[in-house]
Amino acid sequence: MNMTRNVGAVDRAARVVIGLALLAYALKLGMPETGWNWVGWFGLIPLVTALAGVCPLYSVVGLSTCPRR
Repeated sequence: MNMTRNVGAVDRAARVVIGLALLAYALKLGMPETGWNWVGWFGLIPLVTALAGVCPLYSVVGLSTCPRR
């Protein structure tokens, strides 16, 4: 499987912000306990894809937000 970077800088920044917000919700940092806080653990997915610079879903669809070379 080809692990070519397909996540651009703006996309990566957005993924980090969304991932951290979801994790804050999961850890109840400044957020109320709702019983649905476990959903915040899905914030790990955008964080990992942002750090790796590769989104498997983008690869399947053939999408890339990286600038062309």
